[in-house]
Amino acid sequence: MRHRDLAIYDMDKTITRVATWTPFLRHAARERGPMAWWLLPVAGAAVAGYALRLYGRDRLKEMTHRLILGRAVAGDRLADSARAFAQATVAGGLLAGARERIEKDRGEGRMLVMATASYRFYAQEIAELLGFDAVIATESARCDAGNVLSRIDGENCYGAAKLRAIEAWTTAQGIVRSDVAVRFYSDHVSDAPVFEWADEAFAVNAHPPLRTLAKRRGWPVLDWRG
Repeated sequence: MRHRDLAIYDMDKTITRVATWTPFLRHAARERGPMAWWLLPVAGAAVAGYALRLYGRDRLKEMTHRLILGRAVAGDRLADSARAFAQATVAGGLLAGARERIEKDRGEGRMLVMATASYRFYAQEIAELLGFDAVIATESARCDAGNVLSRIDGENCYGAAKLRAIEAWTTAQGIVRSDVAVRFYSDHVSDAPVFEWADEAFAVNAHPPLRTLAKRRGWPVLDWRG
């Protein structure tokens, strides 16, 4: 049986107006109270360390997660926080052009897949509000009690790791790559492996390195920020 064709979307700055991790941390800090709020500058220092290449993106995410959310957070409490954040993001933080293209792909019968480096615990909530069929995202480790830990489970779903995650998902779904047509949308050149893998690649709200690559590869460049 042939599967539905796929429309795969990155999330941060492709569907959303801004990258979502820092806004989520601010949202969580407000919920936790003054002590967590005062830790935000420390999280900013961690970002500076990443900029100096003292550690990678995966370590930065784990560090800021632990600072603001804690080493272990109850799954139910985190889910409530993620749901509230997603509702606010969908209400006022999405790009109109992204909404229109999502509806177009849905109308063409494509399976809508979100593939993002953001953590699943809030990306899933945003995707569900938008009617996505599946989410591929960075996973969080959990302890035996079900608490969410400040440790990535597996790989940070970024760059080549995102393509590996997509391929693992298609395999798990029984989707044969040659049997489906794939559209892919992203704003960032780090997604070059997925762009190359897709049948139709769209550089959306592209930063200069992606614009350069898109011009070289002949990929359409879309701007949903207007």
